[in-house]
Amino acid sequence: MDMMETFRQTYLEESFEGLDVMEAGLLELPLGEPDVEKVNEIFRAAHSIKGGSGTFGFTEIIDFTHVLETLLDEIRDCRRNVTQEANDAMLRAVDVLRDMMTRLQNHEPIDKDRADEVQKELETILGMASSDDAVAESSTENPAASETTVQGDWKIELLPEKDLLQTGNEPIRIFRELETLGEVTVEAVDSELPDVQDLNPEDLYLKWNLTLSGENIEEDDVKEVFEWIDGDGAEIKYTPPSAAEPESVAEVEPATPAAPEPAEEPVAQQPDPEPTTTAIPAPAPAAKPAAAKPKPAANKSAAPKQEGSIRVDLSKIDQMVNLVGELVITQSMLSQFGEQAEQDGNQNEWIDKLKEGLTHLERHTRDLQESVMNIRMLPVSFAFNRMPRIVHDVSQKLGKSIELVMEGEGTELDKTMLEALTDPLVHIVRNSIDHGIEAPDVREEAGKPRTGTVKLAAFHQGGNILIQITDDGAGINADKVYQKAVEKGVVEEGQHMTEQEIVDLIFHPGFSTADQVSDISGRGVGMDVVRRNIRGLGGSVEVKTEKGKGSVFTIRLPLTLAILDGQLAKVGSETYVFPLISIVESIQVDRSLVKGIAGQTELYKLRESYIPVIRLHEKLGVEDARTDLEEGLLVVVEDNGERAGIFVDDLLGQQQVVIKSLESNFMKIRSIAGATILGDGTVSLILDVTETLESHKGTTSLQNNAA
Repeated sequence: MDMMETFRQTYLEESFEGLDVMEAGLLELPLGEPDVEKVNEIFRAAHSIKGGSGTFGFTEIIDFTHVLETLLDEIRDCRRNVTQEANDAMLRAVDVLRDMMTRLQNHEPIDKDRADEVQKELETILGMASSDDAVAESSTENPAASETTVQGDWKIELLPEKDLLQTGNEPIRIFRELETLGEVTVEAVDSELPDVQDLNPEDLYLKWNLTLSGENIEEDDVKEVFEWIDGDGAEIKYTPPSAAEPESVAEVEPATPAAPEPAEEPVAQQPDPEPTTTAIPAPAPAAKPAAAKPKPAANKSAAPKQEGSIRVDLSKIDQMVNLVGELVITQSMLSQFGEQAEQDGNQNEWIDKLKEGLTHLERHTRDLQESVMNIRMLPVSFAFNRMPRIVHDVSQKLGKSIELVMEGEGTELDKTMLEALTDPLVHIVRNSIDHGIEAPDVREEAGKPRTGTVKLAAFHQGGNILIQITDDGAGINADKVYQKAVEKGVVEEGQHMTEQEIVDLIFHPGFSTADQVSDISGRGVGMDVVRRNIRGLGGSVEVKTEKGKGSVFTIRLPLTLAILDGQLAKVGSETYVFPLISIVESIQVDRSLVKGIAGQTELYKLRESYIPVIRLHEKLGVEDARTDLEEGLLVVVEDNGERAGIFVDDLLGQQQVVIKSLESNFMKIRSIAGATILGDGTVSLILDVTETLESHKGTTSLQNNAA
């Protein structure tokens, strides 16, 4: 990737952050009289996106953002109040900008039709359709406004610092952006240019005198072109043209003191010409599509989709660098021990020192591992921040009043898991609003507040992250779920099931249909996909509900997908890794407590309940394993409330293992989650407890019958 492409991607990533700021600000913006501080925050984010886009020639973003920026400018100047219509339109504009950025990041063409549709919506709100008439009226009816019109040439002196080019700023691109405002004349000043032998190609020795010619050029527009370098890489001196004489306008002024319009009309036209902004389509619109469209098509095949990046606190980098330094010192110390031990006859002394060095190495390696893992950790707010928009849109569509409460946003989770977690969270939150929380009138009749509450919370529990989505809605109607399950053939009529088992049917693949949504107040649509995606992250999801009071969805996730706390188990000549989080206990088998069911499976009586016995050597085809239950051990594992005993020959030690994908390096193997390399260099397979239990058919019904 060349340097310009690197800067391009950095700009796009920073713009995504700016869009998040804009969206959050718009969702918090109260209707009515503007919250100037909040509007300024939104405006600054939009202004930064617009300013940076000019550097890279993203003219579509410049034009689109300019309209949004104008609307925000009128609001922050208190020339208009915040309305629901304007707020919704600005949120849609954020969506369009996010789509533009994503397409540019992937070197794909921008969806111009969608952008034009939202831009026209913003222009309608601004009243830009009559902007030409407004300018004409202001020139005849409002001489004060005409006094701000300037004519002549802008004189600009650009005095860059020597290292300007090293920051990624190119004066030629700035000149091209200036040309969108008018005709530009460039004069280079080379008085400080050194001799060739003294020339540093990375330094900038030129200065420039620029002349900008045109009509109605605003000072803010001129300064905006240079805002990235003004005071931070260069000194800019502006000399504006002289203002037009007011007398020449006064002669044209008609004597119409009693206009039929109310007093607010002149006030709306009084400020400088920015609200009318006749220059929005000005920068040669006919030339833009021809110049801009071939670029994405040419790049699409040449440039692959960019990998995601991550911002890391400097303290984390410093910590990792220090640990690497400690590792280097320890390695050097061990090498020196080896050399001196060969020359020195006192082997015992050197063995003790070697052990001490290995202890240091182990500690530093573990610390470095944790430090590297911390770099991948991001606050869960990266996933939570999308939820206010989801709640806003869905609640408006359904006519419900929803309060969103978020707790524990600072809890950190692996970046890869955060990205995969977003869709399941969105789905659960949407269903909480749609099928969980009742309509305001229904809530009022039930003695509840008209405003429902959806709560998102993240916190640590043991070695896991727990994310809970709680609502105070109607809860899940277990009777209706059971009846629908019988209709769908998911369960047999009359089959005994606990209430929790019935509620868990909402996760059954294919159980939820459009009819299900209308007939059942509980959730269901696509929840099987939610559970499958969570399990793909090595986690689990469960639901607790109380009719009339609400539901709680709990997502349990490991801290990272890269490192696993494992229990090593021996099966024949093979060593397998059990995720430590799934293990409840391990027991010696008592033959008298083993019971066979119709020759299909074996059950083991563990205290007051029966659990199925899974012979791992049969499932994975290990031929030299023990077959007598009394000669081995049962590892009792649990997944989503279901328990089973997995029979192994013996248990070895516990250790952290680095997970390697088996599917990408070899092929997908059922009941195997991945592989790892042990300390002796051998490869060990990591057991997928969820798939292992699922493949053992009939577990639930067999437990119930045995009990």
